[in-house]
Amino acid sequence: MKEMAQSFAEISQIIENARENAYRRVNEELILMYQRVGKYLSESSNDASYGDGYVDSLAAYIQGQFPGIKGFNRRGLYRMKQFYETYAGNEKVSALLTQLSWTNHLLIMSGSKSDEEREFYMRLAIKERYSSRQLERQMDSGYYERYMLSKRKLLPEPLQSRQNPFLDSYVVEFLDLPDSFHESDFRKALVRGMRDFILELGRDFTFVGEEYPIQVGGEDYRIDLLFFHRSLRCLVAMELKVGKFKPEYVSKMDFYLEGLDRQVRKPDENPSVGLLLCASKDDEVVEYAMSRTLSPMMVAQYQLQLPDKDVLRKKLQELASLPEMEEKTDGKSGDDME
Repeated sequence: MKEMAQSFAEISQIIENARENAYRRVNEELILMYQRVGKYLSESSNDASYGDGYVDSLAAYIQGQFPGIKGFNRRGLYRMKQFYETYAGNEKVSALLTQLSWTNHLLIMSGSKSDEEREFYMRLAIKERYSSRQLERQMDSGYYERYMLSKRKLLPEPLQSRQNPFLDSYVVEFLDLPDSFHESDFRKALVRGMRDFILELGRDFTFVGEEYPIQVGGEDYRIDLLFFHRSLRCLVAMELKVGKFKPEYVSKMDFYLEGLDRQVRKPDENPSVGLLLCASKDDEVVEYAMSRTLSPMMVAQYQLQLPDKDVLRKKLQELASLPEMEEKTDGKSGDDME
């Protein structure tokens, strides 16, 4: 019976893989078609006869030739033209274009302000396998700006040599918490909304458990949330604080990381990493508090509402205008998503 179930599962996987490959090929041809049509329209726009009348007539002709075909109305044709012109000559993203759905392309084109931002969201959507709803949420939350601002922060020494997956701020608008709440309420809400929280953290984070116990000196201690990061190959301890960051939080996290490394970490895994998630923080206080610790640890703040993207963009522009920041972040763009 067990062997039969195993064979059924294998056949099911074959079918699933074939369906996924077929969808990928169909999507690839669809995107290439839109690109070719967009190129034709772009090149035709230099002709004196080109204009709204030309596009309207073309849309009507296509509907007559291919009844019921979707996306080839006036608006859709202009989008194809925009799609071609947006990425024409951009060799860095040419291999990425067919890996995204048309809906995700439209979201990225309409919601991004620069080539760097578009490339960033393309790589992120591919890496994290975002649906259109998930991509839209990340863009609405200013993920690009938050990511780039995080890269401009001074990372703890143990994390500087790794591909750092942590942000300086996390948006958890999906928790629906009251105006006043305790840390236990915060923890339970994150566990209930773990699917959305993983979207914010990244798919490489795997949830291990809440109030994870470690025993030292005959006493039990509990870590608020414990994750495993697949790419970093390490445990990630997360402590939740409803107030402002305090220096004493660092020593407590040091204690937890030492306990995880001695009792839980496997021989082939990297040293555990800590993430302190606070309602607010002063960067100077954080820098002082962490200047002597050798543990790989990050301090981030959380937001219960979607941030103002214009404010984030302004802050990012201000930081980018500083010469030392430009030198420190040289080359950090969508390539970080690889």
